Amino acid sequence: MTPPAALADERPEALPVRTVSVERPWLWLRLGWRDFKRTPWASMLHGIVIAAGGVMILAAGYQRWYLLPGAFSGFVVVGPILATGLYEQSRLLSRGKRPTFSDAVQAWRRGTRPLVCLGLLLGVAGTIWVLFSAGMFTLFVSTPIDGPKSFLHYVVRSQPNFLFILWSIAGGLGAALVFAATAVSPPLLLGRIVSLRRAILTSVRAVGENPMPMAVWATIIMTATALSFATAMVGFIITVPVLGHATWHAYRDLVDTSSVPLRN
Repeated sequence: MTPPAALADERPEALPVRTVSVERPWLWLRLGWRDFKRTPWASMLHGIVIAAGGVMILAAGYQRWYLLPGAFSGFVVVGPILATGLYEQSRLLSRGKRPTFSDAVQAWRRGTRPLVCLGLLLGVAGTIWVLFSAGMFTLFVSTPIDGPKSFLHYVVRSQPNFLFILWSIAGGLGAALVFAATAVSPPLLLGRIVSLRRAILTSVRAVGENPMPMAVWATIIMTATALSFATAMVGFIITVPVLGHATWHAYRDLVDTSSVPLRN
């Protein structure tokens, strides 16, 4: 006989989702800040690691300017998976426990197959975007560019072929797809026994049935990310943990998981 957990994992339809008010994302943000204050050091370590990764990308791409736009946006694409340890901390806090950084590491070590597959998919998507972005700029930019400053000058003042506009539109569409697929799927896969397909369908459904609240949530995420880049990555030390914890609360608020078993 097939175990109930396996049956739950094989069902393809999305889980039920709740409709929330447009102000709800601000509550998720406050709850994320609360969790951050309850586990400050373990949370900040996630932000430090991601900030360090951003600095490494900047250093590696300083002389290869054509890689930077795609590299940074690709870096954002894999963000939902990089916050796995933060989801685990919020999950344990919701159970009345006091999580440590070792709990976050353990969440990575026990990574379920669907969660690992989602991470691989995001990694592939980010890599494809980096290559696509680099190809666009190297093939179609004729203006001499020898560094980030020259690149910014090109973007702001010299766009005869509207290349950057096209790049922005393509990136925006890709970001919207990734956001819809990952808005709640990573914490769902961490906390419940569901298939990857079902988790992604649930995430898309949560976004589709809450267009305005999720638009506000996406704007908050984009604004926090932009400010973090503007502070030479330092802002990620705070924004990453707060947004990661808040994403867990968004998932718990939006998705009715009563029909699927808990993951130990």
